[in-house]
Amino acid sequence: MLSKNTVKFIKSLHQKKFRKQESAFFVEGAKNVTELLLSNYTVSHLLCTEKYLEENASLLTGFSGIKVDVKPKELASLGTFSSNDQALAVAKIKENKPLTLGNDHLILALDDVRDPGNLGTIIRIADWYGIEKILLSKNTADVYNPKVLNASMGSFTRLSFEYVDLLEKLTASNLPIYGAFLEGKNVHHLEKMSTGILLMGNESNGISGQLEKIVTQKLTIPAFGEAESLNVAIATAVLCDNLKRNMP
Repeated sequence: MLSKNTVKFIKSLHQKKFRKQESAFFVEGAKNVTELLLSNYTVSHLLCTEKYLEENASLLTGFSGIKVDVKPKELASLGTFSSNDQALAVAKIKENKPLTLGNDHLILALDDVRDPGNLGTIIRIADWYGIEKILLSKNTADVYNPKVLNASMGSFTRLSFEYVDLLEKLTASNLPIYGAFLEGKNVHHLEKMSTGILLMGNESNGISGQLEKIVTQKLTIPAFGEAESLNVAIATAVLCDNLKRNMP
């Protein structure tokens, strides 16, 4: 039976201050919950319907957290989905540990990307292109925001994140830094490269002036129409595709 304390706890995790206070977050829906259970995150609570239990019996065999059988209406009242007939899970937030740079072909760095949907989509894009590390400025959206996790479609479980002073981290890395700018070099004409960091900026203002100074190569996506600009997540996908094709 779903207790009032559990309901209150999960609903509190909609807010960043309580996620930070409890060092916990939630995901919802069959795909996100399954990805979470298969990952190295510590899952403390699993709320699931009879349907999810039947379809994932083998996966749940070794689950040691609190498991509660619930109805779809209860799940929908706790999360952000208008309907959820499968599951919702709560897990422990990972410690913000420093990421080691240098052994990866491509690393993403996000400078003040504020929109949760954009961040979640970028995480999914990074996973698609085999990028395993993302550096985030301290003003970038919270990775554990429900909107971010929903948009990532479970990809967040396969990436490592660090909230950090980007100027300090990138300056110390000694890796080439590729930045997205409207006036940069045509990314279609990029030479072969072995490794690097792709820096993406704020949805409205782009890359900050401080970080612009340390960019090794400014890149742009050539336009063939009349649109003023691209959404930051779409631009990230296009640049990742071109950069990865220029790597061994």
